[in-house]
Amino acid sequence: MKKSLLALFIASALLFGAPLLASAQAPAAAAPSSASASRLVLNSSTRILATLEQRRPEFRKSPAELQQFINTELTKIFDREYAARLVLGVHGRGASEADVKLFSDALADNLMARYGTALLDFNTKLRVRVKSETALPGGRGVKVASELLRTGGDPIPVDYLMRNVGGQWKVFDVMVEGISYVQTFKNQFDAPLRQKSIAQVAADLRSGRTQADAGN
Repeated sequence: MKKSLLALFIASALLFGAPLLASAQAPAAAAPSSASASRLVLNSSTRILATLEQRRPEFRKSPAELQQFINTELTKIFDREYAARLVLGVHGRGASEADVKLFSDALADNLMARYGTALLDFNTKLRVRVKSETALPGGRGVKVASELLRTGGDPIPVDYLMRNVGGQWKVFDVMVEGISYVQTFKNQFDAPLRQKSIAQVAADLRSGRTQADAGN
């Protein structure tokens, strides 16, 4: 996967993933379940873009501050362990919570170490348009369809798959131009997980022997 796309995955998770108050009713099939959900998505994106713009010089001087900012925001909004189970797929069946967390943290940290600084070059002048919010099959959550609007370029479609966790909506997959974060890494780690345990693959990610990268 191209570096720019991975950076966009990360940025998209930050921009749109702030916890949304869960609606008491399931969303309608063709429209947002409530005005508040869409409004909170837009408010979140505005806040994150403003923070990146205002603190860009500070983040350039201190990668540690940037890392803390990213980790804090992703912890709030991204359902990392559930996403990790989806990435693990059949290899995660029967896996302990501890092993899933090992893999989840190792994958996230590997991505942040390699691509987190790309956020410093992210275009904070983008505008956000939420198009729709629809229910996922089987009551799994909702899909929020949106676009990043940029001057002099076509809109970038970004979809967010979210589920209700403790009364809040959290993102468990991001789809940028139809490419899924979960499916991308599920494909990449299938072969290593056929040969090694989850803990061993996590250790390889930690050490740098394996990199979270699906190629160009």
